[in-house]
Amino acid sequence: MNRIRTLFWLAGRDYFREWQMSGFTVLALAAVLGPMLILFGLKNGIVGSMLDQLVNNPRNLEVRSLAAQRYSASWLDGLKKREDVRFLAPEFRGIASSIQLKGEKAGRILKAELKPTGENDPLLDGRPAPEGVQILLSGKLAKLLQAGEGDVLEGRISRFFNGRNENRSLKLVVRGVLDTINGVHALAPLDLVEAIADFRDGRAVSAMNWPGYEPANNEERHYPGFRLYARSIYDVDVIRHDLELQGVQTQSQSRDIDIVKSVDRNLTAIYWLVAIIGLLGYSLSLSANLWANVDRKRRDLAVLRVVGFRTVDIVSAPMIQAFYTAILGWGLAVAIYFGVSRSINHVLAGQLQPGQTVCKLEPWHFVAALILTLVAALLSALLAGYRASRIEPSDGLREL
Repeated sequence: MNRIRTLFWLAGRDYFREWQMSGFTVLALAAVLGPMLILFGLKNGIVGSMLDQLVNNPRNLEVRSLAAQRYSASWLDGLKKREDVRFLAPEFRGIASSIQLKGEKAGRILKAELKPTGENDPLLDGRPAPEGVQILLSGKLAKLLQAGEGDVLEGRISRFFNGRNENRSLKLVVRGVLDTINGVHALAPLDLVEAIADFRDGRAVSAMNWPGYEPANNEERHYPGFRLYARSIYDVDVIRHDLELQGVQTQSQSRDIDIVKSVDRNLTAIYWLVAIIGLLGYSLSLSANLWANVDRKRRDLAVLRVVGFRTVDIVSAPMIQAFYTAILGWGLAVAIYFGVSRSINHVLAGQLQPGQTVCKLEPWHFVAALILTLVAALLSALLAGYRASRIEPSDGLREL
C-alpha cells in the first residue's frame, strides 16, 4: 500500500509539475468529448421530444379493428391479458350505442355515440373512470349541449320490438368534459353501453327493468369491434402483427412510430460513428504523447527501478497519468456541455412545448461517458506502459 501511495504521489507530482503539457492534454480530450456530449444531447433531446409527443397522444398507442367481425368476449379477455396491452374495450355498432341527449340549458336534442371506457383508458386523461349512469362528454358535445361537470342530461333510446315502437329514458350525470375525445361522442361504463345495445337488439335488461327476450344462459356475447391501447409505442407494431396473423385487420399509427424509430436508429448510428472516430483519434494522440513522455523520462524511471520499484509499478505510472487526464478532461467536457446546452435550450425555448428541451442528457449518460473515457485512456496508456517496462536500470544510469 505504501508503494502504491508513493507511486500515485510521484505520478501526480510529475503530472501537475508539467501543468502546461498536462493542461493541453486535458484540453485536447475536452475538445473531443465536449462536442460528442453536445451531439448526443441534441440527438437525445430531439428524438426524446418526438417520442414524448407520440406517447402523450393516445391515438399513437391505439390499435383499432377495421372490418366488422364477431369477437367473442372470451377472445377479447385473452387479448386484454397480454402484458403489452394497456387497455381494451369492445366497440359497438354506431346505431346500437347511440343515444339522444337533452340538457337543461340547450334547446335541442342531440344524437351522440357512447363509447365504453374503464380504468387505464388513455382517453380519460388521468380521470377516474365513470360508473353507473355517469358519462364523460367530448368538448364539442359539451359545447353543443351547454353542459358541464355535475349537470344531469336526459338520455332517450328507442327500438322497434314486437311490432311496435318502444322508447325509454334515463338520467345521465356528466362526470366531466374531455378534450381527448373528438366529434359528438361520450365515454360511458361498459355496462351502460351494453344495456343500451341490448335494448336495441330486443334483449331484456334486468338492471334497467327493460323487457325483452331472455338470451340463453350459455350464449356468449360477441362484439363487432374493439378499441385497444398498447403499453408503449414500441408494442404497437408487435400487437398489430400478431392480430394480422389471426386474420384481424387493424388500424394504427405504426407508420409514424416507425419513422421516429428510424430517425432514432439513424442518429444513434451517426453519433457512434463520430464518437468512435473521435475517441480513436484522441486515443492514438494520447498514446503517442505518453510514449514520448516515457522516452523523455527514461533516466527517472530507471532510478525508480534501482530504488526498488517493480516492473508493474513502472508500467502503472503512465496509466495513472492517463487516469488523471481522463478525469479532468471528462469534468471539463461536462462543464462545456452544460454551458452550451443551456444556451441552446434558452435560444430555442420559444419554439418548444412546456417541459421540452432540445439538448438533454440523463445522469447515466455522464456516467457512461466517464467509463468510456477511462477505458479509452487506460488502453492508450498500455503502449506507453509497455515502453516503460522495457527500460532497464542500466539504460537510464548510463545517461547520468
